[in-house]
Amino acid sequence: MNFRQSLLSILFIAATTFTGIGANPMDDPMTQTLMKTYSQLLDEDPHDADVLFRRANIYYKCGDYIRALDDINMGFKYAENSEFDTQSALDLRANIYMMLHKDEQALADLNAVLANDPNNYIATYQRATALYNLGRYAEAKSDFRQLQLMNPRSQEALFGLARVAVKENNLGIAEEMCERAVALTPTNSNVYMRRAAVRTMMGNDQGAVQDYLVAISTDQESTPKALGELVVLSRTNYPVVISGISGAIRQAPKNGIFYFIRAMIAQGHSNYLAAIADYDKIINEHLDSYAGINASLAECYYALGKYDIAEVNIDYAISATNDNAFYYILKSRIELALGNEAAALSCAEKALEKTPESNEALIAKGLASLANGDAADASVCFSEAAMNAPEDAYLALLRAWVLADYRKQPKNAERCYQLVLDMDTPIDEISSYRGFALLFLDKKDEGDTWMQRVLATANDYDGEVSYYAACYYAQSGDFNNAFKYMEKSLEKGYANYHNWTKNNDARVNVAPLRSDPRFESLLKQYSVLFNN
Repeated sequence: MNFRQSLLSILFIAATTFTGIGANPMDDPMTQTLMKTYSQLLDEDPHDADVLFRRANIYYKCGDYIRALDDINMGFKYAENSEFDTQSALDLRANIYMMLHKDEQALADLNAVLANDPNNYIATYQRATALYNLGRYAEAKSDFRQLQLMNPRSQEALFGLARVAVKENNLGIAEEMCERAVALTPTNSNVYMRRAAVRTMMGNDQGAVQDYLVAISTDQESTPKALGELVVLSRTNYPVVISGISGAIRQAPKNGIFYFIRAMIAQGHSNYLAAIADYDKIINEHLDSYAGINASLAECYYALGKYDIAEVNIDYAISATNDNAFYYILKSRIELALGNEAAALSCAEKALEKTPESNEALIAKGLASLANGDAADASVCFSEAAMNAPEDAYLALLRAWVLADYRKQPKNAERCYQLVLDMDTPIDEISSYRGFALLFLDKKDEGDTWMQRVLATANDYDGEVSYYAACYYAQSGDFNNAFKYMEKSLEKGYANYHNWTKNNDARVNVAPLRSDPRFESLLKQYSVLFNN
């Protein structure tokens, strides 16, 4: 496997999947031209069913299922005495309903399609899937078997029958169906992805991990998706994921991509020492020399509070490529931690020159400006970033913090905290920061209720939620609870020494605890996490 190609593929999908950045099909010039033409035609005749159908098809392909459904329903309304292709429209509307998880409505359309064309393979597969989603497993099994009659090599049929077998608790049959499907195309990575999904349903996480790794090894096509699934699985079964990757490394000790994946997952779980060991392995054994590996090392060392080593690595990464805007952002953070405020500001400004729309660069400049005594500029930076991302709760907290503590504008700060409460975010997730906003609006009882609800429902797989609980209770003055959750966080392995000891941003930190003797005692007790 080509390490660099795989790595770039992984990094691209990470950017598009986890930050929401990516090409929008609606931005394609040809698509825009078509949509403009359809709008003009519908202005002339709003009842043109054929045009409504065609526009619905484009909305569907662009993932705008609500508009697609509106258009196609309107098309059906005006279909009489037109050249409207009812069969194709029913098929499209069934697809739209399925994407909207409206399986009952999809089933009605698919039944109509199959009544006119009983050998329609795709419609049969979709109906089987809709029946499966509705829990009508016997009927789904019948349709999946019908697919086999249409095509004896149908992998859709085999994997469908495997899923039904899992629901019927016939795990042996499920595994047999999967094996038969894999045997049909053993050199196609997608078949291993599909078997992994079935194995996850079976509770066979170990087998699923093996399949994701085989998919990565087989070809480039499924690498990004396989990595994403490994990351998701690691949130509930981190040991099995790491064990599976370690097994792959034992079989292919010179395959740098497996070290990179293991390091990235470890780093994502705040297991920085393990991540560093793998990144070092890649570099020291010349498995690759990609600058991003040194940047990842810099991130790890920064989190561990080893800022001098972090700076050496980020300087190398910056010098190794011109595509280094993020590296300058990281260097700005490192310089701030080292007390080099002017250098931190310079690095943030270089990042902004390269990526003027980057919120991370704006935040870096805001924090550096604040450290340099320019609270007004910090406020401008955070406000501009908030305009780019109006639903980012942490940005609102940053703005409120600067307005309240530095610019002495408590009313404006209160408005920012209220914005957090008004955001359309899942309120029971720690990332909503709702409890912090309530606390700083002097609604402590409501904030406490929110925090306890989050703790009761969150999957705190690596101690991060407990870290934020420690931050919340530290800010509220409830030190007993703060230290209780600090210890829980450390027990789970949350090894971000920088956050524990240096982070003072946005009043989302444990700064009030640091003068209490219990704080140093706990850090010393868990010093193995930081190699201190």
